Amino acid sequence: MNSSTNLSLVTSFQQLDPPALMEAAEQAGFSPTGQFWQLNSYENRVFDLVLESGERVIAKFYRSGRWSKAAILEEHQFLFDLQKEGIPAVPPKLLSNDQSLMQIGGLFVAFFPKQMGKMPDELLEKDFAQIGRRLAQIHNIGARKKFVERPVLTQTPFHMWENLGILSDWVAPEVWHRYEEVAILIIEQIEAEFANHQHLNQQFIRIHGDLHRGNLLLNPPNEYFFVDFDDCCMGPEVQDFWMLFSDWDSSTEKDLLLQGYEELRRPPREQFRWIPLLRGLRLQSYASWIARRWQDPSFPRIFPHFNTYNYWASETDSLWQCWRTFEASHDE
Repeated sequence: MNSSTNLSLVTSFQQLDPPALMEAAEQAGFSPTGQFWQLNSYENRVFDLVLESGERVIAKFYRSGRWSKAAILEEHQFLFDLQKEGIPAVPPKLLSNDQSLMQIGGLFVAFFPKQMGKMPDELLEKDFAQIGRRLAQIHNIGARKKFVERPVLTQTPFHMWENLGILSDWVAPEVWHRYEEVAILIIEQIEAEFANHQHLNQQFIRIHGDLHRGNLLLNPPNEYFFVDFDDCCMGPEVQDFWMLFSDWDSSTEKDLLLQGYEELRRPPREQFRWIPLLRGLRLQSYASWIARRWQDPSFPRIFPHFNTYNYWASETDSLWQCWRTFEASHDE
């Protein structure tokens, strides 16, 4: 299959035309039919390829400049570690060079097996205990090693203060003073909390890092497993809890999740008061991520309201809600 693109010159997602995609798969040792679908992914470019054998593989092209080769390989090793222990995980395939990663021009690419599963329509009370047990298994394995190349939670993908500096050029001027005030309160409190709990900080483990319901899949035997470890990092266990709740302060869901978790691992109860701060950190990190990616043609289309007054007024109110919730829990 001849390509119209010189793969050695591919440096951006815009150059990933179908011939280049097929030739990349061939170089990895696969025999694609030419049939493929592009899957939803804001940060990377992900394709579902049909092979001549009838098998389907997922090609994941990593955004250039975000992670080093060593950091990506640490993500892969975490997935291999989970699979080795019998935990449902989807590590990449070993390629023709016996590696899990190859480089195409300026882009890294990995190929994953097509994993059947569906996103749950909703999580019922009975589901939380199962998810808690699975999360405890992942954390038990995550605690056995440390990431060396991947960052600590407060530094991924960029430092908190740098994020705020970037947002100073984006936040609507009418609300910037209030936004900056509460953002500083949250950042300084996170630094203080982690400094005051150095014994916890030193015990940060390998975590998923972005465990929301969209990264939960249910396979045919009705078994939950987690996908998209692209943001895995060193961090506190609680980061992998709070985004699973429909209401991030839901005591019922939290109790049920902990019920399953503590069957296999001591729950990080002392970390749960950090949830409002972590939510505030995520709001800032998410906004700075959009700002950093604004030159990607897809981002203005996906986030058309990002640079509007209403967007930033809402973001500012949400940050203040996080701060007030933390203060209220701190005073109890």
